[in-house]
Amino acid sequence: MELLFGEEEQKDWNKEQIDWNAIDSQLESRVVVLSRTALNGKVLGRLQLRKLYGVNVSRILRGDIKLLATDDLRLQYGDRITVVGEHEAVDNVERFLGNAVKTLEEPNIGSIFLGIILGLAVGTIPISIPGMQMPIHLGVAGGAILIGILVGALGPRLRLISYTTRSASLMLRKLGLSLYLACLGIVAGSDFFSTVFRPEGLLWLGIGLLLTMLPCIIIGVLALKTKKFDFATICGILCGAMANPMALGYANDTLDGDSASVSYASVYPLGMFLRVLIAQVLIMFAMS
Repeated sequence: MELLFGEEEQKDWNKEQIDWNAIDSQLESRVVVLSRTALNGKVLGRLQLRKLYGVNVSRILRGDIKLLATDDLRLQYGDRITVVGEHEAVDNVERFLGNAVKTLEEPNIGSIFLGIILGLAVGTIPISIPGMQMPIHLGVAGGAILIGILVGALGPRLRLISYTTRSASLMLRKLGLSLYLACLGIVAGSDFFSTVFRPEGLLWLGIGLLLTMLPCIIIGVLALKTKKFDFATICGILCGAMANPMALGYANDTLDGDSASVSYASVYPLGMFLRVLIAQVLIMFAMS
């Protein structure tokens, strides 16, 4: 550092008019939880916290993602807001925002089941494509993903509280993954060995292995060499592109942080949409 900025000078910069040490001692930084439902979906700049209370908001923690406190940032129920100011002013902001941590532990069952019902309903809507005799459907997975994206994007604007505690979210993920694997095994288990241990079965297995590994290797090398992504992010991208929650679970158990989950959530919706739609389109073209 001395090579860049020069030698450090031991000098007290306080003056008679300004005592910087006294000013710094009056300030404190506190993390306040947004638990007031009326503020869900409000834009941070419109709250005018600096003008009304004389405090600054430095950053906001939403889940495991740190967000810069900009004026156009839309707040969500459960956000952890870092407030800097004098003790009394910070207390006033704390009362304004709520900071009732216990209320966050109450699950929003209504929002969860409303999203599930709407996802099932949207998945059954037929979508007609010109030139095709039969309409296609998003299905259970596609409809649920679409509703989840809409709730995540528009929920705060509609004052819809979709906040779920981390423990409840992990429980739903693990339960869904377990049910998915159980149903997959039940459906495929009856004819699995009789299908695989046949000449054409081994051929299908080899082709499937090739189609699975080659795209992963190509995308992984390109992401590492050209985009300089870290290993956890690449794992999440590959898991999302393959719609493989089992591999994501292994990555989360093996790697630190949530980089894999964040990249998985970014890629998975598009990957699942394409898988659901393209598979139906290919089958219909083959039958025509």
